[in-house]
Amino acid sequence: MLYILPETAGDIMVLQASEKLTTADYQETFLPLLEEKVAAHGRIRCLIYLDHAFTGWEVGAMWEDAKLGIHHRSDFIRLAVVGGAAWLDWAVKIGEAFIDGETQHFTESQFLQALHWIDAG
Repeated sequence: MLYILPETAGDIMVLQASEKLTTADYQETFLPLLEEKVAAHGRIRCLIYLDHAFTGWEVGAMWEDAKLGIHHRSDFIRLAVVGGAAWLDWAVKIGEAFIDGETQHFTESQFLQALHWIDAG
């Protein structure tokens, strides 16, 4: 499941991923919001919080994520990924190859720091 959090405003998108991300999460939540923000603001700042219940992606959702990186490569100013999993450090580093903006991983306890970081860039 993907939720739009109330910190979303202006050129900032803040989303929470819980349990398993699906193709529908990308097509019905992430992409419409991204396209709305890009149309209104050009480049955007994004924080994605992978909560403690996050278990990963469906195969179709992985494909949607890859397409998103290709089609919206230059639309991100900063992308923060918040979550406690150790593999997120290398996943964010790999993600740097797919977007032109800055990326950074933050732990769950650093949520506010991540929000300030995306806003400062």
